[in-house]
Amino acid sequence: MIAIVDYGAGNIKSLQFALNKHNLESTLTSDPQTIRDSKAVIVPGVGAFKDAMDSMNELGLSQVIKEEAAKGKPTMGICLGMQLFYERSFEDGDWEGLGLLKGEVSRISSSVKVPHMGWNTLNIQQEHPVVDGIDEETYVYFVHSYAVSSYQQETLTASTQYGGTVPAIVQQGNIIGMQFHPEKSGAAGLRLLQNFGEMIS
Repeated sequence: MIAIVDYGAGNIKSLQFALNKHNLESTLTSDPQTIRDSKAVIVPGVGAFKDAMDSMNELGLSQVIKEEAAKGKPTMGICLGMQLFYERSFEDGDWEGLGLLKGEVSRISSSVKVPHMGWNTLNIQQEHPVVDGIDEETYVYFVHSYAVSSYQQETLTASTQYGGTVPAIVQQGNIIGMQFHPEKSGAAGLRLLQNFGEMIS
């Protein structure tokens, strides 16, 4: 069972529907014990970084997510959820994240329209089970105003171009982040979720 972390950031029913298409059992939960009992964790989210972290801290979810990730449990962040995995964000301030991945989140370049909203290509940077079956120039759906701006190069699995290089998929062991919305990205997004499901023992 996959625990989809419900911390009030919305847009999670469509994710659960997409997982169901692949018979990947999931539950929406804000209960730490349910997260501990799960086989994998997905942290979704739309909205502001600080509000999301405040909510997760108040619900006691930040610590359990870090503990389960440290045990090697497959843990994926989607959109804002991916950004929360990093050490800090400069979204309207300077806020501490979960620190599962080294790096920082900053506003997208002012040279392009913000928010970044629409379909962009995935450029695969390295092979990984999560991108099996994903071709170069695959289109996926983005909605965000901030992006990972500082990161470890070896974690970059796929990128897109929008005012510069934007990390689109990152991975470090059992931790995976997707800046776009796979549940809104058609067949390619479903394949990515299926690949994640196949990584769950």
